[in-house]
Amino acid sequence: MAPSNNNASLEWHRVADPKDIPEGRVTTVKAGLKTLALTHFDGHFAAMENRCPHQGGPLGEGSIEKGVDGKCWLRCPWHGWDFDPLTGKPPGGHEDSGQEMFPVEARDDGIYVGVPPEPDHVRTSTDVVAETMVNWGLKRVFGMVGHSNLGLADAFRLLEEAGNLSYIGIRHEGAASFACSGYAKLTGKPAACLSIAGPGATNLMTGLWDAKVDRAPVVACAGQVQVQVFSPFAFQDIDLHSAFAPVANFNGVVLHASNYGETASLAMKSAIVERDVSVLIFPDDAQTLPAPDKKAGSPKGRLAEARMTPSEDVVKTAAARMDKAKRPLIIVGYGARDAMDEVVSFAEHLNCPIVTTFKGKGQIPDTHPLAGGVLGRSGTPIASWFMNECDLIIAIGASFSHHTGIEPSKPIVQIDFDRMHLGKNHAVDTLVWGEIGETLPRLQNLMTAQRLGASNAVSQRKEIAERWAIWRREKERRLSDDHGHGISAAALFAALTKVTPGNAVMPVDVGNNTYSFGRYFEPRGQRVLMSGYLGSIGFGFPAAMGAWAATQDFEEYHGRKVVSISGDGGFGQYAMEFTTAVKYNMDITHILMNNGELGKISKEQRAGEWPVWQTSLHNPDFSEFARSCGGMGVRVTNKADLEKTIAEAIAHEGPALVEIMTDAELV
Repeated sequence: MAPSNNNASLEWHRVADPKDIPEGRVTTVKAGLKTLALTHFDGHFAAMENRCPHQGGPLGEGSIEKGVDGKCWLRCPWHGWDFDPLTGKPPGGHEDSGQEMFPVEARDDGIYVGVPPEPDHVRTSTDVVAETMVNWGLKRVFGMVGHSNLGLADAFRLLEEAGNLSYIGIRHEGAASFACSGYAKLTGKPAACLSIAGPGATNLMTGLWDAKVDRAPVVACAGQVQVQVFSPFAFQDIDLHSAFAPVANFNGVVLHASNYGETASLAMKSAIVERDVSVLIFPDDAQTLPAPDKKAGSPKGRLAEARMTPSEDVVKTAAARMDKAKRPLIIVGYGARDAMDEVVSFAEHLNCPIVTTFKGKGQIPDTHPLAGGVLGRSGTPIASWFMNECDLIIAIGASFSHHTGIEPSKPIVQIDFDRMHLGKNHAVDTLVWGEIGETLPRLQNLMTAQRLGASNAVSQRKEIAERWAIWRREKERRLSDDHGHGISAAALFAALTKVTPGNAVMPVDVGNNTYSFGRYFEPRGQRVLMSGYLGSIGFGFPAAMGAWAATQDFEEYHGRKVVSISGDGGFGQYAMEFTTAVKYNMDITHILMNNGELGKISKEQRAGEWPVWQTSLHNPDFSEFARSCGGMGVRVTNKADLEKTIAEAIAHEGPALVEIMTDAELV
């Protein structure tokens, strides 16, 4: 099809040097945002629409070949459709109008092509979705742009350019969903992860499951193939709606007839209110539908206050039960993380110790006179001792996981906002359903008014201090352990306790590094993030990226250092994301415990009386790797260098990795 454009209204772009395209060749060029196939044939240059009308094949990647009719044709590289290399007309039988052509001028300084000015952007279906998500509070997207999400990606681009959200381009979609999980665990607010269809979408699954089982709000946005090619045999087409169904609390497909704003509103509301995973699936051909007059959704009139309190009778029953106890113990879980001021005030009223579940580590500083450390497999003997000696357990926001090992034979008062967690694993004496931050002040006020909670209880403060002294003496003895195979975990976490800022955010991976962290690190106000119920190796560094993003997005986290911890097995799963941290200058210090093996698995094999098999790792010099990526990297082989080296890494502005050569058996 001959050029039909008015040359006076065209914008001219230099697209090539004549020597870049020899006679008889075709190449792809850009004229503004327009992609064209530029041909050089029979001494002339021509520019045509790059997309083949069959399936959009890139003609600029094709070739000019002689056909059986003796004529030369520009052949599409995908399915062999032919076009005249100078006029764009086909040999007949399909698309007789031929390709759209654009005027070409060979000037002294190069080849120029004239194209119409870029039209004004027409608001699309995915613009409505993205605007709705921002209206609901979305500030951050982690993802990978690809062929089946380009329309949605452009909607995010426009919002980023307008200053309404920020985008992080990751190296692996699994890191994107883990980053979202870490972001949500820290803030309680959802981030979004973006993927293409097929393998990109399935790569999101592990991080989404991590968020789901730990009640962290996340929104996944997955591209999908065009509706017209939905089938079991289309390229990268899997039934994403069914694939996401087990993990998604909200699972929606954005189609041509969808109410875009309402669908996105339901996804965001579900994630926020249910503290769960929402999934939006976007077929490629439904991402750029014109929607100039469609309204974006918002939370106005859609969210109620989360103030749920128990009845007066339940409060009185719980208060009376607590008043009878001589040695009450508070066990606080991750579910109480946003109500710790109320928990501590309540413990001070009862004058009793507070121990935490492993997921709740750090919610009360170990420096507090009522803190008793972590209970369970990754815990301290202090917490176990007080559970054994108590005559009443007050479980607040705890899920009673087997890992924690709350003793079911003890009298228990359980307080939780999640009704399913109340008495989930076994019968409990007194169940209190209500938001923790609302319920505890009511209990405390009632007990104060009726002078309950002090008459029978004994002060346990002195015992807490004594138990800490015993445990710290034991930890001090362990500092001298040295088998000649690396630094002990006790020495590492003693140093980390001293130099980590009190307001740091600390994502922790899975493995022996996690158990040692639970045992030896003494938090002083740091916020700890873990892959709790899922226990997924590889969580630590991507979660650190999410935590860093949160320090940029929310004023209450500004200036907080992110200090993450992993073993060599965990870091190796997403090691290339260190380049992502460098690209965006993320202020993350990563503590890497390198013992050359999957130490936790070796330990489990020995405990099960199996031979230790296939747990060794072949590692690079991770500190050199970090430097090659453009960040700070340093290796520590002597425990005397721990404090100084870690402190220098924490002081570094930007990504830093401290590789510590550790002994797999000194955990």
